This record gives sequence, structure tokens and C-alpha cells, in this order.
Amino acid sequence: MENLKITKKHHKHLNNPFPSTPISLPFIQGTLFFNSQRVPSHQIFSIGKDFQLLWSSNNGGCLSIFHNSNPSRSIWSTIPGQAFVSAALAETEVEESRGSFLVKDGDVHLVCNHQTIEDIRVINQFDHSIEARDQDFTSGYPGFDQKNDFNGTQFPILQITGWIYSMKKKKKQFQKAGISADIQFEAKEPSTSARYCVLFNQKNSNQIGFQVMFGQPSFKLGHKTSPTPLGRYCGFRRRLGRLRKRKLGFCWYLSRPRGYVTVSSAEEEIPEVKVAESTKFNRVCLTYSSEAKERFYGFGEQFSHMDFKGKRVPIFVQEQGIGRGDQPITFAANLVSYRAGGDWSTTYAPSPFYMTSKMRSLYLEGYDYSVFDLTRHDRVQIQIHGTSVEGRILHGNSPSELIEHFTETIGRPPELPEWIISGAVVGMQGGTETVRHTWDKLRTYNVPISAFWLQDWVGQRETLIGSQLWWNWEVDTNRYWGWQQLVQDLSTRHIKVMTYCNPCLAPVRFLSLTYALHNNSSIIPATNLPSITVHCIIERRTHEKPNRRRNLYEEAKKLDILVKDKHGQPYMVPNTAFDVGMLDLTHPNTAGWFKQILQEMVDDGVRGWMADFGEGLPVDATLYSGEDPISAHNRYPELWAQINREFVEEWKSNSVGKVKEDPEEALVFFMRAGFRNSPKWGMLFWEGDQMVSWQANDGIKSAVTGLLSSGLSGYAFNHSDIGGYCAVNLPFIKYTRSEELLLRWMELNAFTTVFRTHEGNKPSSNSQFYSNHQTLSQFARFAKVYKAWKFYRTQLVKEAAQKGLPVCRHLFLHYPEDEYVHRLSYQQFLVGTEILVVPVLDKGKKNVKVYFPMGETSDWQHIWTGKLFTEQGCEAWVEAPIGHPAVFVKAGSIIGETFVKNLRDLEIL
Repeated sequence: MENLKITKKHHKHLNNPFPSTPISLPFIQGTLFFNSQRVPSHQIFSIGKDFQLLWSSNNGGCLSIFHNSNPSRSIWSTIPGQAFVSAALAETEVEESRGSFLVKDGDVHLVCNHQTIEDIRVINQFDHSIEARDQDFTSGYPGFDQKNDFNGTQFPILQITGWIYSMKKKKKQFQKAGISADIQFEAKEPSTSARYCVLFNQKNSNQIGFQVMFGQPSFKLGHKTSPTPLGRYCGFRRRLGRLRKRKLGFCWYLSRPRGYVTVSSAEEEIPEVKVAESTKFNRVCLTYSSEAKERFYGFGEQFSHMDFKGKRVPIFVQEQGIGRGDQPITFAANLVSYRAGGDWSTTYAPSPFYMTSKMRSLYLEGYDYSVFDLTRHDRVQIQIHGTSVEGRILHGNSPSELIEHFTETIGRPPELPEWIISGAVVGMQGGTETVRHTWDKLRTYNVPISAFWLQDWVGQRETLIGSQLWWNWEVDTNRYWGWQQLVQDLSTRHIKVMTYCNPCLAPVRFLSLTYALHNNSSIIPATNLPSITVHCIIERRTHEKPNRRRNLYEEAKKLDILVKDKHGQPYMVPNTAFDVGMLDLTHPNTAGWFKQILQEMVDDGVRGWMADFGEGLPVDATLYSGEDPISAHNRYPELWAQINREFVEEWKSNSVGKVKEDPEEALVFFMRAGFRNSPKWGMLFWEGDQMVSWQANDGIKSAVTGLLSSGLSGYAFNHSDIGGYCAVNLPFIKYTRSEELLLRWMELNAFTTVFRTHEGNKPSSNSQFYSNHQTLSQFARFAKVYKAWKFYRTQLVKEAAQKGLPVCRHLFLHYPEDEYVHRLSYQQFLVGTEILVVPVLDKGKKNVKVYFPMGETSDWQHIWTGKLFTEQGCEAWVEAPIGHPAVFVKAGSIIGETFVKNLRDLEIL
């Protein structure tokens, strides 16, 4: 925290609508040297029983890791003659505005970009030659856990040790404008150095763990000084299960570089900075090779791209933004609220994980902020904001194997309750009478319904930006009079009730402000956009929520389970038109207290809920755990999912009789925020708040991209709001949900895990499923289409719980050798392996271009006409009028034939 600067932008209006690229640490490059007296010229080392590492001194030295099943294919390798480990000390700057965060690198004080390898050593389980002559070297490495680091490890372990160092230079330059360049400069004597240790150890038959640690930097090396006085690497002591402590000693030899070396530079010269000797590095860089045409997939739920080669991917949980580059909405959002528009990389659910077209895969452990720099054609550099780094390298022969191996470690979701994948989840608001009226209307259209999702069950209040929910998680008995009877009446027809909650609490007694507005213009209704039209406050009033039974904010405050600010007071987090307290999920009393709230909800008969938010923990918060709030920020959505999931499991285990045994009574929750391990705790995800538009970065197209990218990252069950969520109704900028967009989104979501509607943030401005006969007919039709493949969906849900494979799949998952497939993003996708969906995603289009991939043994059959498409690796234009999207099944397959038969039985065909 000592090198951290945080700037709050919550109330900053009239901003630059085209914000600049954030300042970032440049791509760090350096030279690799090795101790020829201790390091052999060529040797293969075993890592566990299934992996090998090849060291070759050719071209300056290179490491390559192989799986024994395929020794000709490297799954990870360094660049010959180039440093693969480096570290830096830099200032961190964070700008925060209403759930949006920008992490920047400030002044760079120190970079150790050159590396020596002094020793490569195999550590066997009963290696009695490892004896100590000095104290344990691992005690000098921050983040080294002597008790747990080798849990589950298969011997032998490989240890690489050496030095990283910087060179005194004629000129020091570092990046200050987000763009890096390379220069050459004359290398002189070492000025700063630090020892490092890299460990490779087999975790299971398909994964290698890696860990990089550094000692403290030393600033005392002069022209005639050997690195030896810094202290030998003279100890190696860890608890290896039940093995006794052992130590490793060795001496150092530092090769002196000559001539010229290549490093990164930037535009502004940085003066020499005196750094305290107790200083630790706070940037760790891991650099390794890539191929020019290698495609990179994953990184969690990403909405703008599938392939990230050539991009710099930050991994930080936050609001996805409003527009994310689509214009003109991003311009307007940025103008009125600092960086509220987001960009191509902003997402609720990132993950420090990828897989490539060359069947290479890697992920980071921990929760530090990180950036995957893929901008160079021949290498990858991961920059981690931390003192050390841990991760895993995965082996797999196909994308599906890599997903299976990845989720085997991070966790997989449980099978979804059958009821939620049986029919439509009707998202609506309005109160008891409105729900009953809509239910009657849907029955006349014979719509198969799974549940009513009623997010306004807590009641609504009028704020500056319109009607918003009361964040006090109990039923509003005025709005939903006869609540329990409504729930019971729906239950008798096998229809569940779902509700809404999040980890924030709003005071039920609050001060409201009435404003005068310029020109009577409307204000922006999006979830995190304040008005730019406020002229003055003309009235202040104190309000209190009527008919409340509990004041949950005050209860949490008294229990001391709210996140605190630097003064030790509840941190009031700005959210749209009001501030909220945020539950401290690291406090041991928080989970039990919130589970009681969920219990009361479920006792009324509720069987599901949206567990919203989780992405907005302030980075200057004070937590009960005392942990770094930046790392805790990425962990927070996992903790939020864990509390909800634990309640589901505890409720099931504590239930008795029919409730325990009847699958119709099973609970489910869905959420939008997540991180790497969220698939383990979350049951179901949705993609957050897309714009009600046709656009690529934040409209219907982005919903497909997010669905598929998250599926490649372990999020097996995902879906979007039918029709999108965010509408804007300003004099010069209007985004409202058209009927055509709604109908096409129904067609799309009929082939996702869950078929759920949402009225959006401005229901009266949007076309709704209940708007007219056309929308109701289409809703009924595609709820039946969704029902027609339930038998296959059930199979895919079971497969996801067993293997982690997503229901909806990018074609890369099954056709990785087809080069054309790598060009696809949102254009088409697979449901399992048997259904090919090519949605209409453009306004006014009545046909689509379909690509039939190479490597398929079956023909594809068009479900509406029965036409067969027999050619592989070719494109075809297919008619797709509203109500008849381009959908294909494998000819002759049982899945395809059953699906078509069900469509006929439901009178869709």
C-alpha cells in the first residue's frame, strides 16, 4: 500500500469523452546469462513422473517443458538468450468511479531486467545430499509458504536459481504514455541485483505448478564487487508433507555482460531514485515464447474479442461499462461519469487463464492484479502487481481436454435444478396484481414457464434517476400483498418464484434532494450515470421506507460486519443515486448473518434469486482480514458466490421429507461478477447489463461473445437478459429496445442454458414480451423451442458438472484445426456438439452466412426445411426470417432427430 495512490472520481462530471490509454509498465526485456561452471550445456530434467524440462545452452540458453506423452511438443518454453524472470518497483495509481476502476503504473523506480541462471537442481523426495550450511534461503522470499507449497506435489521438483539485476546506463527511460519502444544502450557494471528462485513441480498428471520468488534488492554492487557478499543461496527448508526439513547450499558466479543489450524504454526520463534497502519488488514479470499465428482464448468473460493475440489484457473485476467503445453511447457515458463507458477489456468476470490454438494453457493462482501482454508476435509477458507469482501450466491435446483439466482444479458447477431449465424464467416487476395478470395472459398463449423472477420484491423508491429497488432484503408487503399466497399459487402449477439480492445494504432512512434541471432535459437512466443537467438543489427531504420490518443496514452496522473506510467507519459506497454499505465478506460473522436473510426468503417458498453485484469493493477499503484490498477486490465475488452456495448446500442438507427429496424444491442462484474460481461456487451466471442495441461491444453481439469466451474459461452455465438491459432516452441519444431486437434476442437465448427475460432499466421505453400479440406469440414459440431440446440440455448440464464443458461452445472447442473457425467470434456457435446456431444479430437482416466446419463426419440439416448441407469448410447463405433462425442439427443423429420430433409435437414445425 505504500506505493499506492487512489483517486476517487465518483462525482466528477463533464469528463473527457475519449479518455487516454492508461499509463503502463513497458514490455520489459533483458538478457539471459548462465553459469557455465554449474549449468550443463544440454540436459533433460524430470519434473514429477509425467513432465520433463529441457535445458539447452544454444543461442544464449533456453528452457522447454514437455509432457512425457508427447515429448516433441513443448507446452511452455523461454526465448533463447532472453531473461524469462524480471522484477520492478513502481508506483501504483488507481482511479475509481462507481464500480469502474483504472489501474495505472506511476513512476518506475527500479527495473531488474537481466537474469543469470546459477543452478538448475532436481530435488528428490529422499535426497539426503541436500544439506544446509547456512540459514534457510526461502526465508528471504515474500509469499513463500513453507507449510503448504508442496502439498500434493509429485517428486522430483525442479529448482532454478540465480540473480536478476539492472545495469547502470547512460540514460534511463521508462514509459509514461502507454506506448513502449525498444532502444539499445551501453551496458556497464551491475547497479542493483536480487536473487530469485523458480520452482517447477508436478501437481497432477496434466498440470505443472510454477512459483517465482525474489529476495530483497541490493543496491551496493560496485565495479569490483562480487555478488557473493550478498549471501549465498545456502538454504532450502520446507515442510515436504511429513518429510524432515532440509537445506540446500551453493555458491554464486555472476557472468558479466558485454556489448549491447535490448531493454524497454519510453518517452520520459526518470532520474536516479534512492530506494530503501528494505524495499521489496512490487512488479513481477514472466516472459516466454509464443508463435506469430498462435491464437489466445479465454481470460474469463470477455465481451469484445475471442482471440487476444496482439492485445494487452488486464485482469481486474469491475463494471463492464456502458457502451464499451460502441458509439455514441460510450462518448456520452464517459462525458458525464468518469470512464463510465468502459472499453473492450472491462468485464465483471475476468480470469487469469488462457488456452491457445497450439494447445498451450496457463493460469495464475492468487488474486493480484495482472496484465497479460500479448502485443509481441514471438512472446508473452505477464506482469503481476505483487512480490511473487504462482500459477500452473496445463497439458492437453484438445481444447476440451484443457478445459477439463483446468476445471478439475478450480472447480465445476453442480448440476442445475431441473425446474430452471424446463421453461421460461419470466422476469418482470409491478406487484402481485401485475404478476397474476401477466400469468393469466401467458397461459392463454400456452407458454411453458419455469419461474417468475421478481426483482422488485423488496419494493421500489423514486430517486434522481427514476425507480430503484430498496436494498433492504425483505418482501415489501404493500407492493406484493399476499406474497406467500402468490408463491403458493404459482407453486401448485410447478412455477417457482425467484427474487433478488446483493451484498450491499441501503439505509432505509435517507435524505433526498430535489434538483432543478437545465431545459427540462431528461437524465441518463443507466445504472452508474449521474446527471449532467443538474442546476441547483431546491429541496431536501428525509424519507424512510414504509412497512419495513427490519433495518438491515443498521443491523449490519451494529454487528460491525460492514466494510470500513480508513477512519474505521462504514464505507459508504456511491451507487447510482444513493450510497450503500457493503458487507465485509472476510468477517467471520457475515456469512451466518446473511444466510439468515436467505433463510427467511426461502421459508416463504422462494426457490431462486439473482445474487447481483460483487465487482465494486473499493480498493482503499479496510477489511476484517487485513488483506490487501486490491487483491481482495478480485476475491470478493468468489466470497459472495461462496456464501450463497454454502447456504444452498446447507439448506438441502437440513431439509427433511418432501422438501429434501423433491428436485422441484431445489434452490438455485445466478450472478454476474466472478473470478478464476467462481465456477466452483457459482451455480449459474448471467452476462450483466448489455445495451438494448445491435452493437458489437455492448449489444446483442457482445452477449454471444461473452457467452462463448466465458465458456472457454470454465463458466459452463451462462446466459444474457433477453432483449438486453440498459436503455437511454435523452434528447440526442436514444437507446430503446425495439421489437425486432427483442424478437431476435428471444431466438438467440432459446439456445442458451436459461431462457430468461428482463424488462430493463426503463421498462416503459422498451418493447416487452407482453407488449402485443406479436411479442407474446414469439415468446411462446421460442419458450417451446427451448423446451424442445430440454432432453439434450439435461445431458449437457450433467456433462458440465462432470467435466466443466460449457453448454454453448465456440467452434474452436471441437474444430481447432480449422483455420476459418479462429476468425469467428459472435457469428455462430455450437450447443454441445449436435446443434449449430447462427443467430441474426443485425437490424433488418433476413438471412445469415453460415460456415460449416472442416473435420465433421456428419452432414448438417436445417431444422426448418430439412435441407442437408454436405460440403465441409464452406459458407452458405441461409434464409432466416423472424421466427425461423438458422439452426442446424447433425443429420442422422439421435439428438437431432429427437429435437426435430419435439418441435413437431409442440407444433413449432
